[in-house]
This record gives sequence, structure tokens and C-alpha cells, in this order.
Amino acid sequence: MPDMIQFNTLLIAFLAVFIVRSLFQLTLSLINISHLRQHGSDVPRVFQGRVDREKFSRIAAYTLDSTRFGIGARFFDQALLLVILLTGVLPWLVNVINTWHIGFIGSGLIFFAVLAMIGNLLDIPFSLYSTFVIEERYGFNIRTITLWFSDWIKDMAISCLLGGVVAFLLLALVNYFENTWWLFAWIVVSVFELLIMWLYPVVIAPLFNKFEPITNKELEAKVGTLLEKAGLAIKGVFQMDAGKRSKHTNAYFTGIGRTKRIVLFDTLLASHPDEEILSVLAHEAGHWMKKHTIKQLVLLEMLSLIGLFLLSKLVNWHLIYQTFGFQETIEYVGLFLVPVILSPLGYFMRPVGSAISRRYEREADDAAVRLMGTAGPMKGALIRLNADNLANLVPHPVFSWFNYSHPPPVERIERLENLSR
Repeated sequence: MPDMIQFNTLLIAFLAVFIVRSLFQLTLSLINISHLRQHGSDVPRVFQGRVDREKFSRIAAYTLDSTRFGIGARFFDQALLLVILLTGVLPWLVNVINTWHIGFIGSGLIFFAVLAMIGNLLDIPFSLYSTFVIEERYGFNIRTITLWFSDWIKDMAISCLLGGVVAFLLLALVNYFENTWWLFAWIVVSVFELLIMWLYPVVIAPLFNKFEPITNKELEAKVGTLLEKAGLAIKGVFQMDAGKRSKHTNAYFTGIGRTKRIVLFDTLLASHPDEEILSVLAHEAGHWMKKHTIKQLVLLEMLSLIGLFLLSKLVNWHLIYQTFGFQETIEYVGLFLVPVILSPLGYFMRPVGSAISRRYEREADDAAVRLMGTAGPMKGALIRLNADNLANLVPHPVFSWFNYSHPPPVERIERLENLSR
């Protein structure tokens, strides 16, 4: 370890929590794999008739390949972060930037841009392998290498633009408002997030996909009736050409205010009967009826306020800078180091967010059953969606409790059966 890195109590504590977090992630993944192997021969009752043993074996193989790939990608990301933190890369980068004499804001922008560029470039092989090996192997990938590269360029351009604007505003506030920058930053970030939510359906998403009114007029009329019953005023119902990239199926609500709309994957329209599609939309409508989006947004903003306040208190803690090789306090470096140090601890709060999300999904399922008048279409849609997307039908209970934002497939479908009774 270079002399510039101080092996002190803070570093020992960080590494201890970092390693515990990594081992815990690995253990959860291995437990999930072991559970799948133990239960990967008997098709769950609710999927019998739709999933045969051959299909179930294919689901297990897809889950195993995806999990192993996820373990490798996560290990690489975590190893890369430790290399950046413990080899003196950060002090070296700051010293190089200081020779350019471009001021606090300019230096901070270059600092974050370089780190983001390193991460994005090193992520390319993993993205290519996931798309053109794993997804291709199981018949999901439709994307060509040309389309992948085009998507990557667009994604980088949007990330640079939006990330650059946020970083500039944050650095400017830190520079000009010594003690209250965190409060102004919270206001700016909150407004920026709402603006992106409003613009995404009409500006950003169309850069990647084509959105057209659904061509099935009978289905469109049924959707209109369903939304009227739910009391929702939606700008439009659109089908998206998701099939030019993948055979995965999905549907979602997006936007706020005048840009609020429903989006159906063309793959969903091609593979599901009308009643199942309506049940999926009824589920999404249930989220709006129960105000889940607003509740999640309020919770997110509260956590952002707390996080920015905590960041403002720790960003001037000199020990952090000494630990990672800096002789002086450089606040834009602190904006990177503090979240990195706290993130391993934050990981163990994931079950709280997962539990809240699963509760919202159950409430949305209940709303879908009330809107449809029966649980049958929703049950059929979930069976078909999970089977077609090769979702893991038998996740380990601890793994799903910790990570899943939706109830596990079997549990969710059995709950719908109970509602029917």
C-alpha cells in the first residue's frame, strides 16, 4: 500500500464493512443458486400446464448463468473501486487537474467526468457479454451490434448532459454557499428530478424507441373504459417497438402531469390476449390509484434531504482526506468519498425498500382484481410473463426478502388464487 494511504481506524472500519457486504452478497447469491438446484426439478403447482420440465430446466439455466455473471460483474466493480481508493489514483488525478488552474467548479467537473468515463468504458465488455452471449443464448436478444453501439452513444450523451448539469449546479452551490449549500442542493435536485420525470416520455424515451398509438382499436376502447373506471386521465396509450432489441415483455406507466401515459411493449401485445393486457394495465393503474408514485417520491425526497445534510457535515471531515492520501480538504473529492464510504452500510437497508415496494405491488394487484372484476386475467398474465421472461420461479426466501421489489412469482399467484376464492 502506498505511503500516501493511511491505514487508520477509519480505513479499517470501511474495509471491514466493505468486505462483510461483499461476502454477504456472495453468500445470498450462492444460497439462491443452491436453492434453485434443490428445487429445480419439480414445476410449482401454479405453473403446471404452462411450464413443462424442459422449460423449467431452461429457466433454471438462465437464472444460473445470469447470477454467475452478476457475481463476476459485481466483483469486478468492487475490486475496481478498491484499486481507485487504495492505490493513490485519486490524489494523482487531483494533482494533474490542479496543474490546469481551472478553479473549483471546473476541477470538480473534470474529476467526476474522468471517474465516470473510466467506469463506463470498463463496463462495455460486461454489457456486450450480457447482451450478445447470455441474452442471445436464451433467445431474448434481437439487438444488432450497430444498434447496441448507437444506444451506448445516446446513453453516454444524455448521461454527460444531465450529469454535467447536476454536477455543475451542486459544485456551484458548494462553492458559493458554505453552510447552507445542502438545502439549496436538495431544492435544485428535487426540481431537476421532477423535470426529468416530466420530459422523459416525450423527449428522452423517443430517442431510443418509436412510440405509436396502439393499432388494436378494440383493445384501445377497452383500455379507455378501464381507465375511466379507475378515474385516471391519461394523455395516451402507446405501443413501443421493444421487439427490435429484445423478446422480453413488459408494460409501464410513465410521466407526470400532461406527459402521463401508458406504454405497452409490442412483444406484450403480440403474446398476450386482451384480458391479460388489460389486467397488467389495471395493475399499473392501481399504483396511481393508491398514489404509490407520489409516496415513493416523497420518501425519496426525504431521504435525499437527510443524505445531503449528512454529506454537508462529513465533507469537511479532514480524516477522510488524510485516509485516502490527501493533505488538504478538497470538497469535490469529499462529494465522491463520503457516499463511497457510507454505501456499504446503506446496502443493508435494502430490505426496507424491498418490503415497501412488495407491499405496493400487492396493493396494486388488489386494485387490478377490483377493476377487472376477477383475478383470473391477472393470474394468467403473471404466469405467462414469468414463463416467457424465464423468471426464477423458486427463489430462496431470504434472497427474495432482501432483494425482490415484487413478491416471488408463486407467492404472488397463490395470493391471487386466494382473492378469487
